[in-house]
Amino acid sequence: MPEGTDWRRRSSRLLGVVDAFVVVWAVVGAFIIRFGFEPDFVVAGQEFTYAWLSVAVAVVWWLMLGAWNSRQTRVLGSGPDEYKRVAAASLWLFGLIAIVSYVLRVDTARGYVGVALPVGLIGLLMARWLIRQHLNINRQRGHSMSRLLLLGGPSAVAHLAASLERAKHAGYLPIAAYMPGAHESQKFEAESGLPILGHRPDARSIIEAIDSCGADAVAVSAGVQLHPQTLRHLGWELASRNVGLIMAPALTDIAGPRIHTQQVAGLPLIHVTTPTLEGGQRVAKRLFDVVVSGVLIILAAPVMAVVALLVKAESRGPVLFRQVRVGIEGTHFNMLKFRSMVVDAEEKLAELSHRNEGNGILFKMKNDPRITRVGRILRKYSLDELPQLFNILVGSMSLVGPRPPLPSEVEAYEQDVRRRLLVKPGLTGLWQVSGRSNLSWQDSVRLDLYYVENWSLAGDLIIILRTVRAVFHSTGAY
Repeated sequence: MPEGTDWRRRSSRLLGVVDAFVVVWAVVGAFIIRFGFEPDFVVAGQEFTYAWLSVAVAVVWWLMLGAWNSRQTRVLGSGPDEYKRVAAASLWLFGLIAIVSYVLRVDTARGYVGVALPVGLIGLLMARWLIRQHLNINRQRGHSMSRLLLLGGPSAVAHLAASLERAKHAGYLPIAAYMPGAHESQKFEAESGLPILGHRPDARSIIEAIDSCGADAVAVSAGVQLHPQTLRHLGWELASRNVGLIMAPALTDIAGPRIHTQQVAGLPLIHVTTPTLEGGQRVAKRLFDVVVSGVLIILAAPVMAVVALLVKAESRGPVLFRQVRVGIEGTHFNMLKFRSMVVDAEEKLAELSHRNEGNGILFKMKNDPRITRVGRILRKYSLDELPQLFNILVGSMSLVGPRPPLPSEVEAYEQDVRRRLLVKPGLTGLWQVSGRSNLSWQDSVRLDLYYVENWSLAGDLIIILRTVRAVFHSTGAY
């Protein structure tokens, strides 16, 4: 059995077993919490017991998870689609229970449903997360991945190969390239090093290349020099061989909610909506910032008081460090931080400029002599940034957003980079959960622009959750 098929079957079986365990655990737990150990507890006004109802709920719940394709290997390991399908199947099930109970006038115990649904849903999502972590470890080692033949022009193939290499957790492993119309003397793709298995623009030659490399799927990238009819015949041949066909258009850093497909005259037209940066979404983001920052200030007040005492006890000077940063649409504001350096740190910066270990525009040193002993601990766990909660409360910053830049950095921005200033800078962001100081300037810009173009409240919540893990791991914190 091919390795590509084997890991899919193993994963599907594992998910089926785990789903069954979690569902039974949630339903049995809800039964015991609500009714104790009385298997003959009868549904009010009916002849069947809650024991039989529990069996029916568990079986239907497990079947609905399969019907919603939540165990489909295509959605495993990357993106929120897997979690959305699990949540949708679970909510639909209990919505149907509510409808049936109302229509048939069955007085279903609310405590039973109120325990089974949240416990089961949380359990399913946590189990999927744990399986995803295990799968991602395997994929970083090159296992449990779909083997791809990349089909397209030279530059498009190189870009697609590089993108997939950066995102191994998605589960796609480029193994070879096929470049119709390219120079036949070229045996390897220059940038990725992938072997080029052919150049002829016909479906039969492409199929032969697939057979020779053992690919599980074909990724058609931009710039492919194939007639639409050839692509259609290729799709038929791939379907008959159970080989996947993936279309990879020349769109980068566009989130799923902005992409919509419309069928017109047999053509799947891809519509990319314009990012919404005004109106209701901005109001919702501001309300979220005010509520969460207010709560965090109250909860973190004892910690901030202790940190302030430690900073004051170690060295003379103010507890807080105020620095001018650039906010939304180029406005300047004073960003607050607990002082983690000596008082004259700004004056000493010129002496250390030749030792910059940052990404070019940003000055960073892993062993900066200006940082105090307390400051190193504060920076390691991002405690020095707690006063920025007050910046968020008054509206100069947001909980999530691009990194707040210095005026000198903004002066060096190219035109495209200035799009970072379309939203408020954030206490955390994609840059915070993706490596922080270890990122190159290009990666920092790419992540910030992706956030600006694809903002959503759900995305902010995910970034906040990932920030907690990043802070405890202290990755890139110096």
